[in-house]
Amino acid sequence: MTLEKYRFDGTGTFDIKAFATSPPDEFTNKKDKIKEDIDHNIKKLSKVQEHLAAQKQYSVLIIFQGMDAAGKDSMIEHVMSGINPQGTTVVSFKVPTELELSHDFLWRIHNAFPAGGELTVFNRSQYEEVLVDRVHPELLLKENLPGIDSVSDVHDDLWTERFDDIKALEAYARRNGILLLKFFLHISKAEQKDRFLKRIEIPEKNWKFSLADIRERRYWDDYQKAYQEAIQNTATKKNPWYIIPSDDKWYSRLAVSQIINREVTALPLKYPVISEAQKQGLVQAVADLKD
Repeated sequence: MTLEKYRFDGTGTFDIKAFATSPPDEFTNKKDKIKEDIDHNIKKLSKVQEHLAAQKQYSVLIIFQGMDAAGKDSMIEHVMSGINPQGTTVVSFKVPTELELSHDFLWRIHNAFPAGGELTVFNRSQYEEVLVDRVHPELLLKENLPGIDSVSDVHDDLWTERFDDIKALEAYARRNGILLLKFFLHISKAEQKDRFLKRIEIPEKNWKFSLADIRERRYWDDYQKAYQEAIQNTATKKNPWYIIPSDDKWYSRLAVSQIINREVTALPLKYPVISEAQKQGLVQAVADLKD
């Protein structure tokens, strides 16, 4: 699988329409083979996680963004299924609470960063504040920002500043040993419609249906523009974006699991070397156990 075609590192102009939402033809109708490859990737990642937890020098932060019904929840469920729950955290960023709104927009994000040796997954992230807030600028009024007293006070400079703040935080994370992997699960409007209809027509999926999702669908073009500008302005060589075709959930899971494995295994991970004193302690422990 060629993964580089899904990577955007800020070089050149990002065009969201230039990225496919459907898988390559050679992966059509190969669900069984794809499942086998995903299982292999999960087992491989599980072994790497042991090194990560033992060394405690690096950590991994995986971010999933996408339109409603893009498959974020099921992506996390499948790709992270073989990971040791100890040292693994999934954080879902929903509508900010009053406490969160009383702080700067990155406060809750930084608080959720993984500690050394841990793997954390963000289901939505800091990007909500340049996506949802961009489409619905009236939400900014709840943040009590200086100079923002009405929607008319919201100008392009605010978004530019937020892009810069996000890039700065992500650069800071990288310098402190956090491998940041950002995935945009890219689906078509037609596929979103089909998934919404299944949530209505299939009783077992009714619980997933939300009228709010239908209301947000009316802003499809606005969200596509917001994603395009967010990705363009926050992708860097060290913290790129991966735009994953997600009309086929199994293919998207395969692509994501491949990228995660490639990037995590590239970290200089190793088991800690114990000191001579610790070795002597182990020898003594064996002797004590024989008594």
